[in-house]
Amino acid sequence: MLYFDILMAETETTGTHIFALRTTANREDQVMDFVSSNVKKRKLGIYSLVRPHGMRSYIFVEAKDKQAAEQSAVGVPYARGILPKEVAYKEIEHMLEQVKRDVDIRKNDIVEVIAGPFKREQAKISRVDKTKEEVVVELLGAAVPIPITLKMDAVKVIRRESEPEPTSSNDLEDQL
Repeated sequence: MLYFDILMAETETTGTHIFALRTTANREDQVMDFVSSNVKKRKLGIYSLVRPHGMRSYIFVEAKDKQAAEQSAVGVPYARGILPKEVAYKEIEHMLEQVKRDVDIRKNDIVEVIAGPFKREQAKISRVDKTKEEVVVELLGAAVPIPITLKMDAVKVIRRESEPEPTSSNDLEDQL
């Protein structure tokens, strides 16, 4: 989704600045990749890149100064340039969230798909890739099991494979 170091702490303590880089609509991810490789090649003073979810045509660049931010976008396809004014952290704070969160999804869990074309379908987890934040599921209602790759935040666990099924009151009476 997006990645960043805790911007507020860094911008206040190190004197870094945040700039908005205008991009072609729906090309934000490509611009992020190009800028990132540009920064690595040229060893520019760029500390983080942020692509807020749902915001089109802009990414945010945390840099030591405006010149470094502008240099990071030089020659980048679909980059339209750095806006002239610096962006205050408080203006983008509400768009940020830390991406590294501990999600407890395991193989064989039964999940409900909560986003995408298979919304409200139940599925079984067949593989978990925590580095990519993806899961491979097989829909339970499908006649033929087809593996589908989804983002971890597109599913919610409704039952663990290791947990016993809920017992009815008749089963409890039999046990007594």
